[in-house]
Amino acid sequence: MEIVQAKTQEKQESREKIALAAALVHDVGHGPFSHAFETVGERLGLRLADHEVMSDELIRNGEIAEILNREVMSGFAANVANMIKKEGKITLHNSVVSSQFDADRLDYMQRDRMMTGSKHSAIDLTWLLANLEIGEVETGVDDAAVGHVPTFVIGPKAIQAAEAYVLGLFQLYPTIYFHKTTRGAEKLFAEILVRLVMLVKDGEPGKTGLPSNHPLIKFANAPESLDTALALDDTVVWGALQLLQDADDRLLAQFAERLLNRKLFKCFDVRAMITHRVDPQNRQERQDVEKIERCCASVTLKLQEWQEKQRGDVPRVITDEAKRKPYQAGGANGGQSEQINVRTDGGELIDIRQRSEIVRALSVYRLSRAYYDQSDREAQEVISDMIEGEIG
Repeated sequence: MEIVQAKTQEKQESREKIALAAALVHDVGHGPFSHAFETVGERLGLRLADHEVMSDELIRNGEIAEILNREVMSGFAANVANMIKKEGKITLHNSVVSSQFDADRLDYMQRDRMMTGSKHSAIDLTWLLANLEIGEVETGVDDAAVGHVPTFVIGPKAIQAAEAYVLGLFQLYPTIYFHKTTRGAEKLFAEILVRLVMLVKDGEPGKTGLPSNHPLIKFANAPESLDTALALDDTVVWGALQLLQDADDRLLAQFAERLLNRKLFKCFDVRAMITHRVDPQNRQERQDVEKIERCCASVTLKLQEWQEKQRGDVPRVITDEAKRKPYQAGGANGGQSEQINVRTDGGELIDIRQRSEIVRALSVYRLSRAYYDQSDREAQEVISDMIEGEIG
């Protein structure tokens, strides 16, 4: 019996070490400007621009792997990578690394508020952690339960704090991550990187204004190389903007100058305009919601088609669409172990969306925008006319 208990304890401690390491290194693969760099990778098919792919490579095969395997034990790095990818046995420790109430979210909610000076999204972290329990939820295939898995549970005293957490996380998107200025800068950044990589691939690196040994040029030449990807960070890009201002390519020169001097494109909030016209009282009747979605999608498509017909290398209109769910009911693909479970006063474990009217009432945040040069009156009129034409 003592031998069995000792082995169980040893496994528990091992999982704790793996979870701690995974929580610390799961995002090491982020490129310059974080998720904005991933949009560049998606457009160009650059595998290592995906931070999850890059993180997995670094943890399994890079310097991080050497340190983890040497300082902890052989094979430890692979165990860390597997937990991040949710491979192998799923335990309570997976919820620490990736769930709707994981260490990453609890960290960046506080960090990003502080770094941006925002007063939104405050959470009572101390109270949440003090009322964090461990419970068991069913797991299975389709609708058939095959067993139980341990997961974190919010005690009944902290339900309001959990509501504030979900609401606060949701507020970060319109106020910080999806703010029109933030997104406007990211759009220019993405256009610069896409054009730069394409010029290098087309054998015209000289048009970029960057020397052949610059990290961005090296990455464009060898995007599958870990070394060239690792050489990129925010400072490399910011430092390149001074040189890109003198590029022979007009887009690179103009957009680099705009980013350096904060002369961003003007934002036209397509969705806000359409919503105001279709549903001025915000009653959200089904037919109005459907019309708003239909109009936004159509205007975006028509603007993209209009832009493709324009002459010149510099885009006159850049469209932007995104959406964010405040909370994934049922834990989405992760099931009950990834949802936020709360314990009722009667001892039942339920999804917070079932317990909270506030969380249940939250709708999906969506944006549909168009960015254009403020001096380009024609572009502004085209956007307005397309909206009017769709609304009828």
